[in-house]
Amino acid sequence: MRESVKTACFAGVAIVLCVSANVTAPERRAAAIFRETGQTFYPAFTNAADVKTIEVVDYDEATASARPFQVAFEKGRWILPANYNYVIDAGDRLLKTAGALVDLKKENVVTESTADHVRFGVIDPLDAKNASLTGRGKRVTLRNTHKDMLADFILGKTAEGKPGYRYVRAPNDKRVYSVKTDADPSARFADWVNAGLLRIASSTIRRVQIVSYTLDQGRAANLEQLQLTQDGGKWQVAGTGGFKQNAVNAMAATLDTLKIVDVRPKPPSMAEGLRNGKLEMSLEGMMSMRQRGFFLSPAGRLMANEGEMVVETSNGLVYAIRFGEVATTGDVKPSTPAGQDENRYIFVTVNFDAQRAAKYGDTSGSGERMARAI
Repeated sequence: MRESVKTACFAGVAIVLCVSANVTAPERRAAAIFRETGQTFYPAFTNAADVKTIEVVDYDEATASARPFQVAFEKGRWILPANYNYVIDAGDRLLKTAGALVDLKKENVVTESTADHVRFGVIDPLDAKNASLTGRGKRVTLRNTHKDMLADFILGKTAEGKPGYRYVRAPNDKRVYSVKTDADPSARFADWVNAGLLRIASSTIRRVQIVSYTLDQGRAANLEQLQLTQDGGKWQVAGTGGFKQNAVNAMAATLDTLKIVDVRPKPPSMAEGLRNGKLEMSLEGMMSMRQRGFFLSPAGRLMANEGEMVVETSNGLVYAIRFGEVATTGDVKPSTPAGQDENRYIFVTVNFDAQRAAKYGDTSGSGERMARAI
């Protein structure tokens, strides 16, 4: 009888503990969520100026692949490491990106379930174990000078019914928050560079020479040239009569809309030659340039399979623009001077002549400063 009483007592206690656990566990979870509300994701990250590397990973659903991109501060300058260390002026864009993520606070919890990550667009784009091709967010990692991680986020969709908010989570946390932020760092080359290739205002153009030819064993054949001059906003064709003023104006305006969508380095032998004031290349360099539509003639002149254009401006600058093959890389497809919607390799050289600037009455030195910047 005594043993039966003991057994009943133990069973009773077990039931009480079980009920107690079921009642109090949700309260503990709710309390934890409440305590985190208003706290920053990364309390130690308080100064946007500490950011020396920004890593952005976007996801391309069309190709089911992650697109990594990096901006880094090295040797006193900002570069794009994956784009042949192309030097950029990160300036406002970097400050805006870092500033929008510093001191970012956990606001409203919208879910604690990984099953909801697709809905809110916060699946890690680097998560190879997740088979979903949709619902992947943009992962943004900020690092300091020593490459230590300052902050790491997965930015999801814009929050429903809450302008200025988006869904955010930390990669190591299942919990998704609705957070007020305008952070939307790009993983596109064109968004981080001064994409204006030539930066020529059409009003400053004084002369344009268009040269077309066919290449015959590295030599120019069927050479045709057209020279246009502008004076007082009016264009004239040297030595000929009729032409369409609107077409010329459109061509001049197009020069200022050419956009850089990607870059390729010059062959090392060519770069070395240009530094020494000579245009010379190794056989390997010539083959590399040939693949992009550029050829070195026997006389040592660089030629392009889609012709050339020489643009002279009022501040003493002369741009030699050579048009090569259609390119298969790049994020956007700007219109070319030929009116085609495609990316194309372009080789540009720029030189400044003070006498030319004086000829057109420009003594400000803006052309020389621009030539250095280019």
